[in-house]
Amino acid sequence: MSTPGPAQSPVQPVEQGEPGNTRAPQPSGFESPKIRDMPAEERPRERLREHGAGHLSNAELMAILLRTGMKGESVVAMATRILSNFDGLQGLARAGYPELCAQKGLSDAKACQLLAAIELGKRVASLRNDDQVAISGPGDIANMLMAEMSGLEREHLRVVLLNTKNQVQLVHNLYVGSVNSAVVRPAEVFAEAVRWTCPAIAVVHNHPSGDPQPSPEDIAMTERLVKAGKLLDIEVVDHIVIGRQRYVSMREKGLGFES
Repeated sequence: MSTPGPAQSPVQPVEQGEPGNTRAPQPSGFESPKIRDMPAEERPRERLREHGAGHLSNAELMAILLRTGMKGESVVAMATRILSNFDGLQGLARAGYPELCAQKGLSDAKACQLLAAIELGKRVASLRNDDQVAISGPGDIANMLMAEMSGLEREHLRVVLLNTKNQVQLVHNLYVGSVNSAVVRPAEVFAEAVRWTCPAIAVVHNHPSGDPQPSPEDIAMTERLVKAGKLLDIEVVDHIVIGRQRYVSMREKGLGFES
C-alpha cells in the first residue's frame, strides 16, 4: 500500500487578463485601508461638506486631492507621511516634479495634481480684490506677499506701488536671483512708480534661508533707495524682508532709514 504524498495547496484562480499569474492569498492585515471603511463623520470629503475646508487638516485636504492610498496605507496616512517627509507645507510647496514622483505611492498623475493645486494656491494668494488694498503698516505689506514669497527658492525683489491714499496700485516683480546693493539699480526700482506717477513705494524681498534678518547689503541698498526716492519725490515707505512665515520691517528697525 503506497504512502500518500503531502497534501497540495489548491491553486488560486487566475485573474482575467493576466494569464498564468497565480497569487497566494494575502493575510488580512495587508488589506489596503479604504476611505469608505472609515466612519462617515471622519471621511475628509464628508467633513469638508459638513464643516467647510477650513476645518480640515493639511493631510485631509491633501488626501482629497490624492483620492486613493496604497496597499497597507490609507490615503490620509499617505498624505501625512509625505507632508512629514517634506517638513510640512512649506517644503512641499518647494518640491518639484521629480521629488514628488520619488515619494512612495505618488504616481505621475498624483504628483501633477499636487503641483497644480500648489500653483493655484500661490496664484490665489497673489490676487488682489477689485477694491484696492490699503496699506496701514508693514504687516499689511508682509501679509499680502508672505504666502507666495516665503516659499521661493531664489531671492525675489518686488516693488509695491502706492497712491496718495496708500492703496496698492501694482506689485512689480523686479529682480530674481541675487538681490543686493551691487545689483539693484535705483533707476529700475523707481521706473514703474514714475510711469504710474505714484508718490510712494514699498520694497519687498525674500531670504530663501528662512531667516528674515537684514544683511549689511540689504541696509546699504535701502539707504541708496531712500536717497534716490527723495531726489525723485517718491517716498520709500518701507523695505520688508520676508523669511519663512516671518518678516522684518527695516523702517521699524531703523535700518537704512534716517531716524
